[in-house]
Amino acid sequence: MKTSYPRRLWRAAAASLAGAALALCSTVGPAAAAPVVDGDQTGSITVHKFEKPVKTGGGGNNHRGDGNGFTTFAVPDTSGFTPLAGVEFTIQQVNALDLSTNAGWEAANNLSHVFDPLNATGSISGAGYSLGTAVSQLTATDGTAVFPNLPLGLYLVTETNVPAGVTPAAPFLVTIPTTDPDNQNNWLYDVDVYPKNSVSTAEKAVTDAPDVKLGDQIDFTILGDIPNEPVIDGYRIVDHLDAKLTYVGTDVTLVDGTVLDASDYDVVFDAATNTVSVIFTEGGRQVLAVRQATRVQVVVSVVVNTVGEIENEALLYPNASSVSVAPGQPGGPVVTPPVVTKWGAITVEKINEYGEALSGASFSVYTSEADAKAGTNPVVIDGQTTFTVAADGTLTISGLRYSDWADGGAVAPGSPGFRTYYLVENAAPAGYELLAEPIEFLVNSSTTTVGVDLQVKNVPSNGGFQLPLTGGTGTALIYTAGVLILLGAVLGILRSRRTRK
Repeated sequence: MKTSYPRRLWRAAAASLAGAALALCSTVGPAAAAPVVDGDQTGSITVHKFEKPVKTGGGGNNHRGDGNGFTTFAVPDTSGFTPLAGVEFTIQQVNALDLSTNAGWEAANNLSHVFDPLNATGSISGAGYSLGTAVSQLTATDGTAVFPNLPLGLYLVTETNVPAGVTPAAPFLVTIPTTDPDNQNNWLYDVDVYPKNSVSTAEKAVTDAPDVKLGDQIDFTILGDIPNEPVIDGYRIVDHLDAKLTYVGTDVTLVDGTVLDASDYDVVFDAATNTVSVIFTEGGRQVLAVRQATRVQVVVSVVVNTVGEIENEALLYPNASSVSVAPGQPGGPVVTPPVVTKWGAITVEKINEYGEALSGASFSVYTSEADAKAGTNPVVIDGQTTFTVAADGTLTISGLRYSDWADGGAVAPGSPGFRTYYLVENAAPAGYELLAEPIEFLVNSSTTTVGVDLQVKNVPSNGGFQLPLTGGTGTALIYTAGVLILLGAVLGILRSRRTRK
C-alpha cells in the first residue's frame, strides 16, 4: 500500500539530489574554493539519531521538520531531543554516478523519481544502478554514527538494526557533496543528517488486592505507546499467561476514552500456549495514527488455578517488522517488566494440652473479624466453606492470596491490600471445648512451604473438671453414699423388729 509517507521521502530525496539536501546539513569541514565540485575531495556522513517527540493532542506534531523526522536546510536545535544509542546504520554508494559532473546530478535526480524507500535496494537495482559495499556503524551514546573518508557520490542510508520498541525510519539517499543551505555559493563535503525514530514503551500492572482465594478474577492491565508515525504498518499486544492462570476475557480501549470499534482489532486466544493477542487491523491502525498522544490499554482478566508466586509479562509489537523478531533481540518487541501475583496456603495442627494430635475438628476462614464473630461470609474454596482436620491432626487450607503482597508489590500491615485471615472452629473433637474466639493468621511465602504453621490447642470439656450432675467421680460418690444410707436404714428396721419380738 502506497502512502504519503514514502512520497514525502521521495520529495525530500529529490531536493537533496538536486543539490540542496535530503536531510539537515551543516558545515563540519572546509568548503571548496570555487562553486564547482572538487572531484579530488572526500567527504563524510554523520548521522545524528534522536527520539521523535510524541505528537500532541488533536493530531498535531510538536517536532521540528517534516513528518519523516528529518529537518532540512537548517541546523536544528537538538537540546530538547533524546539521543538514541545502539541504532545500526548501513551506507552503500550508488555506483556509476559521478557527482563532479552535471550529467551525474541529472542521473541522480532521475533516480529520485523511482526511488521507493520501502524497497530501496530493489528500486535502485531496477533503475539500472548497483550498490557498493555496505559499511555499518552503531550510534554512540550521543546518538551519532560517523562514516568518514567517503568518495563523492550518492549514498543509500538504511537503518539495519534498532533497539526493541524503536520503529525504524525509512531508507533515504544522501549526496556528497551537497549545496550549503547557508551559502548557495558553497559545497558541503561533510554532511550531517538528523533522522528521528518513534520509540514505544509498554508497562504492565496487576490488580488483585480485592481478591482472596483461587477462583477470584484478577486483571492484568497493559499500556502501550502508539508510534509517532504517519503510517503504522503493524501493532499488537501479546500476553503469554502462566499455566497457573486461566484465561477469562480481554477488554481493549484507548486511555483518552476514544471508542474503538470491534473491527479495529482482533482478540486471539491460543489455548495450547495460553496466549492472548490483541492485533490491530488496518482500520484500527489508522485510528491509532491520529491518536498518538494517548496509549492503548488492554485488560486481560484471568483466574488463578494453582497456588504459587506467578510472574507475568507482556509484549508490545509497535511495527510490522518487530513481529518476526524474538523477544530480547534488536528490533523485536518491547518486553514489559514482569508483575507478580502471589497465592499460598497455611497448615494448622490440632493438639490437646499435652501436645498430642487431635482429629475430628472442622474450621471456616473469614476475611474480617466481624464476619468471623458473626459467622457470615465464610471464604469459599473449591465450593467448600468448612474444612475438616485429618486423622493426623493437620489441616492445610490452600488457595489464599498472600497477606503481605497485593497489586504486584509488598504491603505492610495497616496498608490497603494487606490481608488478615481469621480461623473459626465449627466443631471440636469429642470431649473438648470449642475455641472461644477467632484466631488471626497470615498467608505468605513461609506458611506456603511444607510444615506446620499454626498450632491450635483444645482443652477438655469444662476445662478438665467433671460436673457431678453430668457424670464422673462426684456422681459415683453420691451413688455410693445413697446406697450406704439405704442399707443402714434397712438394718435399723430389722433390728427394731427383732427387739420387739
